[in-house]
Amino acid sequence: MAARSLSRFEVRKCQASACGLRYPCQADYTFKERCPRCGAPTELVLVEKPGDREPDEADPQRRKALYALEALLDNVRSAWNVGSIFRSAEGAGFSRLYLCGITPTPDFPAVLKTSLGAEKSLPWSQHLDSVEAARYLLNNRRHLWALENDLHAGLLYEIQSVAAGSGIDHPVVLVVGNEVCGVDPELLALCERVLYLPMRGMKHSYNVAVAFGIAAHYLGWLAEAES
Repeated sequence: MAARSLSRFEVRKCQASACGLRYPCQADYTFKERCPRCGAPTELVLVEKPGDREPDEADPQRRKALYALEALLDNVRSAWNVGSIFRSAEGAGFSRLYLCGITPTPDFPAVLKTSLGAEKSLPWSQHLDSVEAARYLLNNRRHLWALENDLHAGLLYEIQSVAAGSGIDHPVVLVVGNEVCGVDPELLALCERVLYLPMRGMKHSYNVAVAFGIAAHYLGWLAEAES
């Protein structure tokens, strides 16, 4: 499901016959009277106000965090990916994110651009060393499950229960790694499980934010069913 706006926005259409671009723009959008594609004049075709559609976020109190699920981001370098992961984790009911190494925090504007406010309701903490953070979590009775392409990895969809591997007092921490290097080998060695997503194309992996979103949705669905 795509994001829905909680504020007034306009839909405009380029008047150039060779273009005809139709696009939404909010109050702070740079391109209004002029087309962002060709620069030609545009016309207003629709004004949509809050309440015209069911809002994406209702009362903030409705959010149900699943204590059984947390996530550790090991040196995810792209702020855009981090913001997307915030939004997916919040939507799936994760209760906390651990941002490790060079992973950008919500102090970065680009994170906020894609998190769309998810950072306000999802607790997070920053840790400079992901291996030390992982050891701390293990000492606090967490279970680390890495999402990584590895020869010994198991299929994500073979997991049929989150509670069976964690219990209400033993959250599962989903670990994802750097876009190029993957999860730190020492951190990977600390993980109880290593999981992979099946691929049908020529590429061997998804973008880290996409992979996290797929796994988070699946594990969140399992945890919700068991809660």
